[in-house]
Amino acid sequence: MMVTDLRSSLELLKNMDHQLIETDVEVDPNAELAGVYRHVGAGGTVMRPTTIDGPAMLFHKVKGHEDASVLIGLLASRVRVAALLGCKKEELGKLLCDAALHPIEPVVTGGKAPCQEIIHRATDKDFDLFKLVPAPTNAPVDAGPYITMGMCYATHPDTGLSDVTIHRMCIQSRDELSIFLQPGSRHIGAMAERATELNQPLPISVSIGVDPAIEVGSCFEPPTTPLGYNELSIAGAIRKKPVELTTCVSIKENAIANAEYVIEGEIQPGVKVIEDQNTHTGYAMPEFPGYNGAASHECWLIKVKAVTHRRNPIMQTVIGPSEEHVNLAGIPTEASIYNMIHKALPGKVTNVYAHPSGGGKYMAVLQCRKTVHTDEGKQRQAALLAFSAFPELKHVILVDEDVDIFDTRDVLWALNTRFQGDKDIITIPGVRCHPLDPSSDPAYSASIWDKGISCKTIFDCTVPFPLKDKFTRAKFMDIDMEKWKEFVS
Repeated sequence: MMVTDLRSSLELLKNMDHQLIETDVEVDPNAELAGVYRHVGAGGTVMRPTTIDGPAMLFHKVKGHEDASVLIGLLASRVRVAALLGCKKEELGKLLCDAALHPIEPVVTGGKAPCQEIIHRATDKDFDLFKLVPAPTNAPVDAGPYITMGMCYATHPDTGLSDVTIHRMCIQSRDELSIFLQPGSRHIGAMAERATELNQPLPISVSIGVDPAIEVGSCFEPPTTPLGYNELSIAGAIRKKPVELTTCVSIKENAIANAEYVIEGEIQPGVKVIEDQNTHTGYAMPEFPGYNGAASHECWLIKVKAVTHRRNPIMQTVIGPSEEHVNLAGIPTEASIYNMIHKALPGKVTNVYAHPSGGGKYMAVLQCRKTVHTDEGKQRQAALLAFSAFPELKHVILVDEDVDIFDTRDVLWALNTRFQGDKDIITIPGVRCHPLDPSSDPAYSASIWDKGISCKTIFDCTVPFPLKDKFTRAKFMDIDMEKWKEFVS
């Protein structure tokens, strides 16, 4: 069946084995919901014990929110992502790479959109974000209820070009959200800074519960999608038809027409708030490296004007360090790296995997091809290109074509049999990486002179070309798969 929105995604999963669990057991969105899913299918860098490749989970009875459901873990399995995007799980990076190169721009539709079946305005006496939006917390020390899967959509005040990005947003009051915009890293941050220079608010819509192609596509970053590139066009390319937008009811901006929820508001010019102002825990929420992130004192403020939603809406959420974040961040990373290397060294890297242990950002495994003696050394050049394509990348592992990059045991086999530390480690100290790496701190190493600086490292586990004949894996007989189909998949 064709996936067009969140609800059709769930219908697809219902027809697959062990990909979706639904429950009517009441759950508290305050930490309990995430606590349950940790055991069901969170994976990623979540504290053990957890479950890898478990099903998504749909909670139909959410404490304090009678008419809403909460979905978690939709994208927490690469098998599930592949099914929802319509390709093989090993080809996801290539699919997104191709989609980024052949974008189909979104369109604005007329008439009342599905996301506007019910409308709540901030001027209503009973308007309260805490009651309207079933936003969970991941951990008991979170700064507050978080919107973690909101597609933030805004338009540059000067150029008129629009962008969609995911940012963490914390409900702060009945009509206020804080939004964390990491300086210099995302397009909407640049838009907010420019709006502040003009002393004007930046209209922003937050669409929650959408087609997974939109969610994955929105996680692309420069240089693959530079400022002015609308990531909704990637989802359009995946689905081979434009994403449909609708005009917001309270602000001059658009939102995703078939979303479950839309929050409409304005980023206030130059206003910064403390993220944990209501809890004073010192923490924001668990971040993708697996540690509790510190609460920011420099969050921007969204003044909410309206909330619209479908009847019996489905809130979608994600655990920060889960496999779901790995796939959201990692698959676009794979696409960006593959695209960059393919342009410079066509055919020399056959696939890329952003490993879950790095949260989809810190570590990539590159499958390299050497066919002639002059290919020797190009694998290391490919690693340097990977660092250029994705600056938050910290470690690159290079392996040969006969290694399954998606099988960690096979990658470590290459590390153990095709690697010598004194000649196959290449370090590049003093390079800007990712601020959420807790080891990226001057107290950790003398080579780190500022928070966010790292030593990027290449692990070359490829066989030197002149020695290839001596590193041939043991071969086994090809069998009649039909004869043994009962036992062999």
